[in-house]
Amino acid sequence: MTTLTLNDISETMRDIDICMLTTHSETGETESRPMSNNRQVDYNGDSYFFTRDLTTAALQIAQNPNVSLSYVHKPVLGKSFYLSVTGKAVLIKDRAEIEDHWVADLEAWFENGIDTPDLVMIHVKASRLKYWNGMEEGELNV
Repeated sequence: MTTLTLNDISETMRDIDICMLTTHSETGETESRPMSNNRQVDYNGDSYFFTRDLTTAALQIAQNPNVSLSYVHKPVLGKSFYLSVTGKAVLIKDRAEIEDHWVADLEAWFENGIDTPDLVMIHVKASRLKYWNGMEEGELNV
C-alpha cells in the first residue's frame, strides 16, 4: 500500500481536466456525468463545479447530497492514477462565492458568464479519498 498525502493527490489532479460526478436519482439509482475540474487547482478536499439550477445533477443533489467523484490520469509515460472521492454536495447560488471560483474558460458553457440567471455552483466536500497509483492503492479520510 502506498502512502500519498493530500498534497501529492493535489499535484496529480492538476493534470486532470474532467471527472465524473455521480449522484442518486429519486429511485436510488446512481447517475454520472462529466464535469470540468478546471485544472490547476490546489485540491484540499473541496471541489467546485458549475451548472444550471434545473439540471438533473442539481435537482438530484437537492434531494440527496451524497455524491462521488471519479478521476483518471493516464500519462503517456509513467503510472496511471485513479481517484474516487466520496463526499457531500451543496448547491451555492451566492454570487460572491461563485465569483471566488469562477474562471474565464467557463464562459464556453455559460453564455452570460457569471451573470447567467440560473447559474449554480456545486461544492463537494470530500470525506474519503480512495486512490490507485499504478499498482499501489491507498485511502485518506479528509
